This record gives sequence, structure tokens and C-alpha cells, in this order.
Amino acid sequence: MSDSFEIRPMQASDRWEVAELICDSTNAWYQKYRGFRLFTNGPQSADVFCDIYDELDPGLGIVAVSKWSGRLCGSCFIHPRKTHVSLGIMNAHPNYFGEGVAHALLAYIVNFAGQKQLPLRLVSSLMNLESFSLYSKAGFVPRTIYQDMTLMVPTDGLPLQTTGDACVRPANEADLSAIATLDRVLTGIDREKDFAYILKNRGGFWGCSVYENTDGSLGGVMASIGHPGSNMIGPGATRSASIAASLILAELNRYPGKSPVVLVPSAQRELVDTMLSWGAKNCEIHVNQCLGSWVESTGLLFPTFMPESA
Repeated sequence: MSDSFEIRPMQASDRWEVAELICDSTNAWYQKYRGFRLFTNGPQSADVFCDIYDELDPGLGIVAVSKWSGRLCGSCFIHPRKTHVSLGIMNAHPNYFGEGVAHALLAYIVNFAGQKQLPLRLVSSLMNLESFSLYSKAGFVPRTIYQDMTLMVPTDGLPLQTTGDACVRPANEADLSAIATLDRVLTGIDREKDFAYILKNRGGFWGCSVYENTDGSLGGVMASIGHPGSNMIGPGATRSASIAASLILAELNRYPGKSPVVLVPSAQRELVDTMLSWGAKNCEIHVNQCLGSWVESTGLLFPTFMPESA
């Protein structure tokens, strides 16, 4: 660990500084390498990470603090689940880029997962070589490549149809057990805690749909978030690309006038082609990585950045 900062648990009093750190760090990278800012509404929109993760995994945020100024120079969230630990959004303040902040935060989380004897998973950008190298040096193995696809939804919705539209319906809390079982069967990981939180929809900005077969069984689930700090489709799991298309369409149409992002498995050519035919565009590339044992999905796994538990 660097002599210039220390790692400690995130405290309630850190909230606004963490939100500002997430906003400034993310915007600095995107402005430099992509020519735009991701958080266009300022730090107040990034505060949603603190809100949601304090409710989902209280006390499991960590920060790096400068010993010289006492200011936060880095932050990260940890998401332990029954089958694995997920590494959440990690940020270093632009003034501390290259000083080992991310390395120290990662070392803390690797040790956390090791103590629990669980694999550590994350989804990282393949366009950020510094980030990819950080995880590669720590032993993470790239697994599934995802292309981030975005689509502008007209104000009156997308005038599209899929073969499975009649099977799609809004999910409710009574579906939780079936959703959790399906998700674990298809993906090999447990995200019941996340779906339970999404279905409660206390923030009023979550959506979730299921694909119900004629026999009452589920063929897929797809959630979404519509918040100024994050407008994405996922998390989700489906038995097929056609089921995924039906569910994605349903969730997209929750956001007229918006441009949600969905992480589509690049190997699923049928689904990629469907999205492209709808007018979707690729905007980034991510990869699911794992340190420790990996379970291959038997269906389609859809990660997201809110919550980050895939």
C-alpha cells in the first residue's frame, strides 16, 4: 500500500465526496478518450450508486484517503453473493491517476473474496487498457465479451414486434423464487438479492419483465433502470436469443425519448443482428472477467452496472 493514502470502509459522511469522485473520475476518462462526459447531470446523478449500494450491501464500500489532505482519492463497492463476490464501480480521482490507488483497492477486495473462498467477478471496459491491465496482472481471466448497444426509443415507443411478445409480462414480487431459480440454472450464479431489490422498486426507477411459457414456467427475465445516473437494460438471463429480444424490447419501451444501453453477448449473433436491425449502435465493449472458478452459462447472461453483481 502506498505511504500517501490508506484504505478504509466508506462512511455515511463520505457520500457526497464519493458521488463527486465517481462523476469526476468517470467524466475525466470519457472526455479524454471518447470526447464526451458520461455523467452530464453532475455529481448529484452519481449519488445513486451510494443510495442503492448502501441499501443492497450496507457497509461494503471502501475508499482510499490521502494521508496528506484527508480527501478521498479513490472508491469502490463490494457485492458479496452466495456464489461469488462482484467488484463494483471503481474510481480514482484524476489527481491521483497512476499512483496505485486502484491497485490498493483491488488488493483489498481480492483479499475479501479470498477470505470468503469465493470467486471474484467483474465487468470491465476493453477500451480502457489501464483498467484491463490492472485486472490482468491480478490474475483475472477474460470470459464473455459484450458489446454495449444503445438505441433511441421514440416518444411513442418502438414500432417493433417479436415472435414472443405475447409471452412477455411485467414481473412482480411473487415471481422472485422462479426468477432466482431460472437465473441460477442459466448463469451458474446467484443474484436473488438483486432481483428482490429491483422488484420492490422503492426508488420508482426500476423495471422488470419475465417471459412466461404456456405451461407457466419462465424462459427469461430482464430488468432495467431509468435514472439520470444510469439508464440500462439488465440484469437478465434468458434461455435463448429470441426470448432475450422479446424481453429487451419490452424494457426498451419503458423509456420513450431515452437511449438505454444493453450489454449484448457478442457471440450471440442472432441477437446482435436483431438489435442492429432495430437501429441499435455499438457504443463500447466490455468483458466479464473472473478470478477463481468460473461456471459457464447454459443460457444468455446479461450484466449491467446497476447493480453490478454478474
